[in-house]
Amino acid sequence: MTTLNAIFQRSGPTYRDQHGASLTAHQRHIMALIEVCRTEALGGQVFTCPDCQTTRYSYHSCRNRHCPTCQQDAGETWLADQQALLLPVPYFLVTFTVPAELRQVARTHQAQVYAAMFRASAAALQQLAADPRHLGGQLGMLGVLQTWTRDLRYHPHIHYLVPAVGRTVAGQLVFPPAVDFLLPVRPLAVLFRAKLRASLCQMPFAAAIPAAAWDHDWVIDCRPVGTGETALKYLAPYIFRVALSNNRILSADAAQVTFRYRHRDSGENRTSTLPVNTFIDRFVAHILPKGFVKVRYYGLFRPGVRTDLRRIQAQLLLLRGQDLLDPTSPRPDPTARAEQLATCPACGARMQRQRLARNPPRAPPQIANPPRPA
Repeated sequence: MTTLNAIFQRSGPTYRDQHGASLTAHQRHIMALIEVCRTEALGGQVFTCPDCQTTRYSYHSCRNRHCPTCQQDAGETWLADQQALLLPVPYFLVTFTVPAELRQVARTHQAQVYAAMFRASAAALQQLAADPRHLGGQLGMLGVLQTWTRDLRYHPHIHYLVPAVGRTVAGQLVFPPAVDFLLPVRPLAVLFRAKLRASLCQMPFAAAIPAAAWDHDWVIDCRPVGTGETALKYLAPYIFRVALSNNRILSADAAQVTFRYRHRDSGENRTSTLPVNTFIDRFVAHILPKGFVKVRYYGLFRPGVRTDLRRIQAQLLLLRGQDLLDPTSPRPDPTARAEQLATCPACGARMQRQRLARNPPRAPPQIANPPRPA
């Protein structure tokens, strides 16, 4: 299978030579990490079967959040952790998108624009929800930043997962008027645009923002997505999926890369073939600024008010005549991969493990502290 790691190993150095001036030190660092992920450069372990002498290597991963090899199992762990946040009400997915005129500014000043998008969108949601003409209470919101379309184009937007319940200042629970309606999206879009404009106009790069960005209506999408459990499973891929997973890459060589994607409108699978430098350029655009938090909790979901959230859960379940939710759920076993590697694939015997030292890239693996000959 062709992987992003292999593409970066083959074409990454040339790309950095040609585009070094446009890359940040952080982007170059991430590319280098992906190149050496699960190679001898990071060290690892070697397993040897004492019965049939079968040998297998297990190299360390880079553990970077942008690496598709390292993000495969993270979603399952996150889903298990989120069970304690579930509320027994319908959920909505609210998506805030900035217009095309803002995208170049956002790509050039990612940390500032992404943070401003979070502040403006969260504040707009809470302000509209607090209005007695609409909901009249505070919401719980889980926000996730996503920067790509399915064909890797740069398109920053934020998804919010919101349960259909609010809490008033007096502590009473309030609900939307219909199961398929949360808040009116047109005034929500107006609020978001105004708040983001006020924030960005204070930035040093304000003069680079085209005036046309503020001249037309903005679009906010708000749709019901079912129960909390269903909603979390829907959102998990947005949190732990990087811009492109390895299984979508169909072929790659020194000149071009072909990958598969699902068309947004038709739902059919399509393919895109890009020059390798264009492909890498699109991927690099989605490397988040160092330390940037792409998943954020607001209102009733803030970490500091989890005790209050448990009370709200109990109130809702009491209203519905149900027992309390059990927050415990099966968690992925972190030792499962190690146990699989420790079993010989040829004869099933228990394999012996030795540590591999870190080596320079493309150097042959060496065993650290090899056993002395008898």
